Amino acid sequence: MKSIEVVTLDVTGTLIHCPRLFEIYAEVLERHGIAVEPVQLRSKFRITWQELDCLTPAGLDRFSYHPDGPRGWWRRFLERLCELLDVDKPSKFAASELYSRFGLADSWQVYPEVFDALAYLRDRDYRLGILSNWDERLPSLLRSLGLAGHFEEITYSAALGVAKPNPRIFHHALERLRVEPDVAMHIGDSAKEDVEGALAAGVEAILLQRGAGAGAGADGIRDLEAAVREVESRR
Repeated sequence: MKSIEVVTLDVTGTLIHCPRLFEIYAEVLERHGIAVEPVQLRSKFRITWQELDCLTPAGLDRFSYHPDGPRGWWRRFLERLCELLDVDKPSKFAASELYSRFGLADSWQVYPEVFDALAYLRDRDYRLGILSNWDERLPSLLRSLGLAGHFEEITYSAALGVAKPNPRIFHHALERLRVEPDVAMHIGDSAKEDVEGALAAGVEAILLQRGAGAGAGADGIRDLEAAVREVESRR
């Protein structure tokens, strides 16, 4: 087995998270005349995501596939969410405000161990890249969060028109990094998008499962520090 030279990482659920996701939605909707509680949003959010995800052909990027691009996809997401909640249809201004809010650093938090883990990898001469199903806001968001400087390459689905688990997005990232799949490792929190996608592309993978479900005996690894130790063990 060849030594690992490059580590690519997913973003949401791997490097960053949004602890106030439902509160932000509720605040913005209320400002635009729609009263809904965060707990109500939580119950319908995943259903809405799954419904809209089914409308995109397998392997394509949901955001660029939409006829109105990423903004149009997120506007439809908000409309469908409100339909399922049985509240008034949100205005385009509510959708625009939410789109802007989630492009700002203060809507997100970097997981506490991330900066140290990335510094550790870079100090040991691993080359790092981002590989994420995200829209056009990602590069500026990573810069605002102080993360962009750790990575040689930022690959995101909306720029390519293809999304994980499609092997093409992995191959594109590795071509940009000028390495072969057999010296790369991918870390992410989705068994399908990150692990299955990486393996299909010939890349080793680590499943990151944060929270109570991870740990000893689980399929996934608890945090990025543990993932780094696993990378080192395979070097």
